[in-house]
Amino acid sequence: MIRCILAVALVLGLSLPSSAQEVAAAARFDAARSAISATQEGLALSLALSRAVPWRVRALAGPPRLVVDLRSSALGAHDAGALSPPAAVTGLRAGPLRADWSRLVIDLDRPHEVVTAGMATDDGAARIDIRLRPATAEALAAAPDWASPAFGAEPETLAPPPRRERGDERPVVVLDPGHGGIDPGAVRDGHFEADITLAFARELRDALRRDGRFRVALTRDADLFVSLEGRIAAARRAGGDVFVSIHADAVAEGVARGAQVYTLSDEASSRAAAELAERHDRADLLAGVDLTEQDDRIARVLMDMARTETEPRTEALAGTLVEALRGAEIRLHARPRESAAFAVLKAPDIPSVLVEIGFMSTPAELDKLLSEEWRRKAAEALADGLGRWAEADAARDALLGR
Repeated sequence: MIRCILAVALVLGLSLPSSAQEVAAAARFDAARSAISATQEGLALSLALSRAVPWRVRALAGPPRLVVDLRSSALGAHDAGALSPPAAVTGLRAGPLRADWSRLVIDLDRPHEVVTAGMATDDGAARIDIRLRPATAEALAAAPDWASPAFGAEPETLAPPPRRERGDERPVVVLDPGHGGIDPGAVRDGHFEADITLAFARELRDALRRDGRFRVALTRDADLFVSLEGRIAAARRAGGDVFVSIHADAVAEGVARGAQVYTLSDEASSRAAAELAERHDRADLLAGVDLTEQDDRIARVLMDMARTETEPRTEALAGTLVEALRGAEIRLHARPRESAAFAVLKAPDIPSVLVEIGFMSTPAELDKLLSEEWRRKAAEALADGLGRWAEADAARDALLGR
């Protein structure tokens, strides 16, 4: 996949506002003075804000889109809906990216390059003007990358787990609530998968803390976007010993019920598994991160060696979690154990599973997912399964003399 990033960031010197509260206030989006339109050359985008903020623009080729990141702003889905795009724009979405960050993604019918980008101010308000023209993917690949120190480095998205006390060898469980921010996941009756997965991850975190055998970290603990690559990096920063990604998906046709546990495979174990993997990976591509580049030969050999060690541990983890859910009388899918090429499971040295706790597309399943009582019961079952797996895994290491 060809990816090019054209980044422009500009912070203008402004007179100081009269109070610290005004300094801290998030910049507001002014829909009435904002527009995206067709020009003879290509496209013009104008974003009006209540004040100047650091910002960045990325033009991406695969799939074609423009990504605008804003700091100290509050850009939401309703803001994207206020723009009336021309035919060359095939989709618009906006929402929180990370703490104090927002993102606007503009899907395009073909690759475009940034011709000009700049910010102007008038009596404290600001306007970002961007002009685009069609370009080939090859041209985008050859274009230079731009980065401004004023924009700043992207913040860490995962707080470290509690400090390990002397002699505390408890394993670190990294819980990964799927979706978030500009990627809400499945949507049914006004409910978002991102909200449900976060609520469940918090229940499971609390259950694991009560169990006492683990330290726990979350890849996100708010409605923020974290890329697939960022989720894996977060698990490494936390010193993760096991990774559990949590989803509550939807099916386009038919009825789906019950929990499933997925492990990684190069070939999906069923057509449904392949479609799920494709959808989750595409969500990350839309947000501007491409994980499809091929690893070099040496890296592949090293990863294969790590997977040789990790794969049986992961399979044991998945099996134990399924049995724990069954033992707690949590309804399971007709195919409770599946495998697919989920990018979020590709850390070769960390046992990683993806748990579909249910399917929002089925009304009875959605009611269950929204129930605090059910979530608590399912979380307790998974915590019990993780505990049993950890004990068996430690016994296996002792048997092997590790």
